[in-house]
Amino acid sequence: MPSSYALGKHFEAFVSSQVSSGRFNNASEVIRAGLRLLEDAEKPQALTMDDLRRLIHEGAASGPGKPAEAVLDRLEAKYQAMTDESGHE
Repeated sequence: MPSSYALGKHFEAFVSSQVSSGRFNNASEVIRAGLRLLEDAEKPQALTMDDLRRLIHEGAASGPGKPAEAVLDRLEAKYQAMTDESGHE
């Protein structure tokens, strides 16, 4: 694995500013911090097949679904009743 990378002017300046600010001791610390953030951001997207099977099983075990139209009709009636009670249209 190479130990040096071309970052380009923008990121070179950013790394330099982070070191100059005293937040990091050197460029390697800045790069490692950035890679940790990237790694953390990628983790939630990495579902395994076992995770997917478990989630499907949990969904199936949670009971039958409800038709969206029935749910929306109930909510519409609920909020219409609230509007009627408050005297607003």
